[in-house]
Formats: sequence, C-alpha cells, structure tokens
Amino acid sequence: MRHLPSLAAVRAFEAAARHGHFTRAAEELGMTQAAVSYQVRLLEERIGHKLFFRTGGGVKLTDVGARIAPLLSGAFDTMEEAFRAVRQETESVLTISCTVSFASNWLAPRLGAFQVTRPSLAVRLQSQNHLVDFAREDVDVAVRVGLGEWPGLAAHFIMRDALRAYACPTFLAAHPPIHSVDDVLRLPRISAGDEWWSIWRSRFDAAHIDDRPVPGLRLDSQVMEVQAVMAGHGIGLLNPLFWAQDIAAGRLVPAFGETVFDPRSYWLVHPAHTGTRPKVKAFREWLLAEAAREAANDPFGNYERPAAHA
Repeated sequence: MRHLPSLAAVRAFEAAARHGHFTRAAEELGMTQAAVSYQVRLLEERIGHKLFFRTGGGVKLTDVGARIAPLLSGAFDTMEEAFRAVRQETESVLTISCTVSFASNWLAPRLGAFQVTRPSLAVRLQSQNHLVDFAREDVDVAVRVGLGEWPGLAAHFIMRDALRAYACPTFLAAHPPIHSVDDVLRLPRISAGDEWWSIWRSRFDAAHIDDRPVPGLRLDSQVMEVQAVMAGHGIGLLNPLFWAQDIAAGRLVPAFGETVFDPRSYWLVHPAHTGTRPKVKAFREWLLAEAAREAANDPFGNYERPAAHA
C-alpha cells in the first residue's frame, strides 16, 4: 500500500514550484490562488516541512522544496508521456462491432477500400450479434439493427433490412408447387421460430394462418441460414442484397412473394461525444458515402430510407 500525499496537493506544489508564483500556478490548474495556497499548506503539514518562503514577487523554494520539486516534475512528465502513448495508441486503432451477416456480406468486402484511405489506422472488425456496450467494451463504432433511437448514441442510417423467402432449386423440385403463404408455412423452414417469419407473414395479411413451426433447424445468423437453404434443408428468409451473387447464379430461388422490409434498419452508431474524433469521423464519412454510392444502383430497394426516418 502506497502512503502518498493528496495528488491535488502535489499538483499544486509542482505547478507553484515551476512558476515560482501561486497565482500563475492557479491559472494553469484552473484554481484560485487561495486554493493553491491551501493545497500547498496541506502538503507541508503532511510531510512536516516548509516548502516555500515568500518573496516580494512571489515564492521561493526551501531546501526541502528544491530537493523534491524536480523529482515530482519528472514524475508528472513520466505520467504525461504514458497517457500520451495510450492516447496515440487508441487513436491508431479503430474497433468496429457489427452483426455477423452485415460484417460478412457487406462491410468486410469493402473494408479494404477504407484501409487504403487510412493506412496508418489499424482496423479491427468484431462480428457479433449482441448489442455492444460502449461504456464497458473497447469499441469505437458499431452497426446495429433497430429504429435508430439509442440514448446517448448518434445513429446514422445505412440501409433497410429486407426479407424474402428463398429456397434452392432441388428443394423446390422435391416439394409441391408453392402458391400461397399457407403453402410456405407448411413446408420445412430454416429458423421457423424467429420473429422475422411473423414480420414476413404479416405483410401478406396471413395472420389467420396456423403458423406453428414444423420441426427444423434453428440458426442464429443468415451466414449459417443461407448455407442450410442452399443445402436443401428448407425455406429461409434472407436479405437479397447480402446474397445477390447466389441469387444471380441460381443457387437461391424466390420461393414465394415479394421482398418485404423489417420496420428496423441498419444504423451506424457511436457515442454522441466521440463524433468529432478523427478516426470515427473518417469511418462514418466513408461508410455513408459507400452506402450512398450503392444506393445509386439498388435493385432491391434496401437503401431507400423509410419515411419515418427521413
């Protein structure tokens, strides 16, 4: 256990020793002259030695004060250098938290382009589906799915979350033709108990249909669900934007209905007070510009901002 005087008292003494004046020390520390004098007096009482004697133009160090002042200044210099190194390290690393599907199918393929614009910035992408806690986790920015309202966070719209029922050609060939929502709901579905199926069903005014899930696979991300769909294990609700190449290649085929949109969207979020930090600002501007560029050629309507969020 360290037996040290109050840091406030030590700071007041060190500043007064450097300036040779209580008033100038007070100006540096944002304190009153009386507060500096009080802190110095507390330190003198703590160590049992006078540290200054007054002169006509200010204060002068006693022998004891002159002996410890340079040591304390050196200690503060060391602490300042340590914190400067931490700040520089923090500013040289950008940590992004992102949902697994968005990270794998949208962000990761584009992230190299951002890295080219910021070669000195180390970019770390964490793919995870839980909501990151900025106060507890070492994350700078995150991509979340929601309505764009999170207390204390700045939220920037990226795209809507789209849903369409897809299957693979072999699955469709092995089952009766699908002509209705009822037909879809009676067939094997991937993650049939997920809330997205209720959202999808509601768009077709099918709330009256018995939607008790049939036995099947329950997976926690579209990255796994799409593999199950293409393997012929069932119909899956997928975001067509994420799987455009598989759709174009015929590995995924629409099973029934048009694309519907989840009321929630993808948002870039960060603590409101960090928005002006260079690395956060640079990534935000790049990502939103990238989304705007994609919106110019958007076959699925993902980038069209909902009226409620305009």
